[in-house]
Amino acid sequence: MSSLNLDDFTDLIERPDGGVRRDAEARRERQVVPPGSLGRLDDLGEWLAAAQGSVPVRPVVRPRVVLFAGDHGIAALGVSARAAGSAAELVRDVLEGGRPVSVLARRLDVPVRIVDMALDCEPDAFPEDVVRHRVRRGSGRIDIEDALTTEEAEAAFLAGVAVADEEADSGTDLVVLGDVSVGGTTVAGVLVAALCGTDASVVTGRGGEAIDDLAWMRKCAAIRDALRRARPVLGDQVQLLATVGGADLAAMTGFLLQCAVRKLPVVLDGVVAAACALVGQRIAFRAPDWWLAGQSSGEPGQAKALDRMALEPLLDQGVTVGEGAGALLALPLVQAAAALAAELPEKPQEPEKPEEPEEIQEAEETQEAGQAGEGAPGRE
Repeated sequence: MSSLNLDDFTDLIERPDGGVRRDAEARRERQVVPPGSLGRLDDLGEWLAAAQGSVPVRPVVRPRVVLFAGDHGIAALGVSARAAGSAAELVRDVLEGGRPVSVLARRLDVPVRIVDMALDCEPDAFPEDVVRHRVRRGSGRIDIEDALTTEEAEAAFLAGVAVADEEADSGTDLVVLGDVSVGGTTVAGVLVAALCGTDASVVTGRGGEAIDDLAWMRKCAAIRDALRRARPVLGDQVQLLATVGGADLAAMTGFLLQCAVRKLPVVLDGVVAAACALVGQRIAFRAPDWWLAGQSSGEPGQAKALDRMALEPLLDQGVTVGEGAGALLALPLVQAAAALAAELPEKPQEPEKPEEPEEIQEAEETQEAGQAGEGAPGRE
């Protein structure tokens, strides 16, 4: 059993400021464009104002992409289009600028941070700032063994908390959260199925690089077998992450919760981020109020998790590549909502009619009475 006191998150996490949100709504009603005419951008602007505690809302000027990386032993079963243990290649491509998230980040001028939690490679394969939070080399094959020891799960969770503090302290004002993993969508499917009480087939998708039917059936069987191991530990979220999660997912869960504590908004990418958010919701029910769903990837597990948290994706482009790319596409939408909420002018107020002096009012009333008397019928 975990020694972490997760109840602290329930006490520490507050909802975004409701009073500020009402002020933002009132300000929106005074602007030149009628309320509701900007669609969901109105809601986004008001949500940002409440998250920031500021009216007018401040622009999002220091966003950052944060990607947690790891390899998963379950990939050895052929559940992914990529070879088991090859996540390090993806990380190297991201760092060298050759992945979709790298291209988008350059275009949007957003820095990308990668946090190695359990890549299946030597720790000196990447710079110190990438590997310094690493917990282990790869995670266990969750259909037959635990992904992590309890101590490793706690260490990964606390590493995620530390990364959130680092981002908040550095001035990051919004995070785009994603993963770089091989086998991660299978692990995410197990967590979503366990927490939502569904069968494996309901949450099994095709992954980041679409797998064929045989691989899909292997993936579904792997999730089914891992689910049997997950159900007995549903009451302990850290133990759940140790049993059927992984170091990267444990870290993402801690990261999400601490971002909510620090009032740092997060845009979720795909099914892995959604699964971690679902675990986070179990720990602290107010935490999802600080998160946005960036996009719908088409993964059934993601849709199930977002529905459970009442989070509606901002975009529906079917981007399955992961690595935060789909959620990063939603960033300009969030920035546009902030700009519109802050910069649209308010309607000019109609000047109030000045009150007439009392003696003028009395004179006018006397004159009106005299005119009425002239029109009255006379006596013969």
